[in-house]
Amino acid sequence: MNTGVVVGVMALGLALLFAWSFRTLPGERWQILAVLPRQRETDGAWRGVNLTYYGLFNALGMAAAVAVAVFLPGTVGLPPAYVACCVLAVLAVVLPASKIINRLVEGHWHGFTVGGGCFAGMVAGPWVVWSVTRLALPTADGATAALYVMGALAPAYALGEGIGRLACISFGCCYGRPLADCPAWLRKAFHHRAFVFEGRLKKAAYAHGLQGQRLLPVQALTAVVSSLAGLAGVGLFLSGHPLSACILPIVATQTWRFVSEFLRADYRGVGRISAYQWMAFAGAVYTVAFGLLWPGAPRPAPDVARGLAVLWTPGTILLVEAVATFAFVRMGLSTVTASRVAIDLVPDRITPPPVQDRQSG
Repeated sequence: MNTGVVVGVMALGLALLFAWSFRTLPGERWQILAVLPRQRETDGAWRGVNLTYYGLFNALGMAAAVAVAVFLPGTVGLPPAYVACCVLAVLAVVLPASKIINRLVEGHWHGFTVGGGCFAGMVAGPWVVWSVTRLALPTADGATAALYVMGALAPAYALGEGIGRLACISFGCCYGRPLADCPAWLRKAFHHRAFVFEGRLKKAAYAHGLQGQRLLPVQALTAVVSSLAGLAGVGLFLSGHPLSACILPIVATQTWRFVSEFLRADYRGVGRISAYQWMAFAGAVYTVAFGLLWPGAPRPAPDVARGLAVLWTPGTILLVEAVATFAFVRMGLSTVTASRVAIDLVPDRITPPPVQDRQSG
């Protein structure tokens, strides 16, 4: 299996997923996935905890990112346990940062910021990977191993963000400006592709009163741009260019983040240029500089079959499932919506007791 087949299969899967998602997820029913009854109230109903599609799609994005981050280093023979340690160490930085930076910029704890988490990963990622490399592979060529891990993490992140943006469509967050307020060329370009969010629980509705209005599909554009950057990174990695695979997805996604912020209507902090835009710009420059200063190292030829063999092992499957489950629990339990559940029997579907039991009663 060559590089073109791998990238082509991934691109086809993403295209099918996006075609369905862009058409379906702005609908009202695609925000709440399930409700778990938690506390009974005096009227017999239950107070429930909402599980969201936001959590489901973020979990799907995280699962895809981890799978790619393990598969690519596997093609050059890096030990799966070492790669898993690098992935978990970076996630240990990124996931808390996504909530802390959201609090610092937007002023509340009830949300996450991909931009903030990505910035933390761009700054701390190389140092975290290098530290794990020094501990896990003390006798190996650390520069080579760390370079390949960084070359895998960047496209993995880009693909994960591309899929994860579907979560924003389902929840109605990270929304674009109303088409009516946009220049004529934007109105014409997106007239038939605008997002119209349904339901009062969508963030676009309760935060800015934009329910039922035609909005720029910024989430869809971000999903496409990020995924294309990720696919390009995968192709570069499998072609033997890990440094380019690290730099290109980061520069592409962060450049688009800087530009797309001007197209968004949700609150992004104070200032004409938001804190997230400054983070994106600084992160891209930092990544390029770090890449140019990375020491030279021998580069083994990637083998797709070897990477697929690593991917299809119990350890990797459990790792992907564990990260996806954690992401779903962390991001899927809604703290900004509530529910009440009434649970009843369906009389015409209950088997009546035998005649003798009724008579004896």
